[in-house]
Amino acid sequence: MRVIAGTARGTRLATLAGDDVTRPTVDRVKEGMFSAVQFMLEGARVLDLFSGSGQLGIEALSRGAAYCVFVETDSGACKMISRNLQAADMEADVVQMPAESYLSACREQFDVIVLDPPYHHGTVQALLPMLDRVLAPGGVIMAETEYGAPMPETCGRLHRKKQYKYGTVALTRYEKGFDEE
Repeated sequence: MRVIAGTARGTRLATLAGDDVTRPTVDRVKEGMFSAVQFMLEGARVLDLFSGSGQLGIEALSRGAAYCVFVETDSGACKMISRNLQAADMEADVVQMPAESYLSACREQFDVIVLDPPYHHGTVQALLPMLDRVLAPGGVIMAETEYGAPMPETCGRLHRKKQYKYGTVALTRYEKGFDEE
């Protein structure tokens, strides 16, 4: 696994052995994800939930994001994220806690949220109301799920704009509108 583009392009990133804790996003899905948000990344505030190895947030930082918060429950994965950040010569906040707990306590807003939670649990759908609260107006969520997972058209001010299919993987883009006051 490597960083695809930007200042850390080509940097090899380590992952934990096995797929019981993490399931790295394959390069073609990652490239699709970042092609969809490429013009939003410069100076963006990014949230990487279910970070695993940290590859999505590191890719965002490499492509010009101002900062990123990595949220992961597994302590070994958090250590791996820190090592990968060091390998890419980057600094960021790594938070070890469940995504739901982080989102409940979060007081800031993000321009881009990337998440690749465990499949077949309806996690993205369950988190959408909380994601709506922490996504800045005009922001984008890129959520990786198994293909065929039912994804709502709207949730609060979030609107599903597009869904991409990569074999058995789906990548869903949600956008948050601006207040109409």
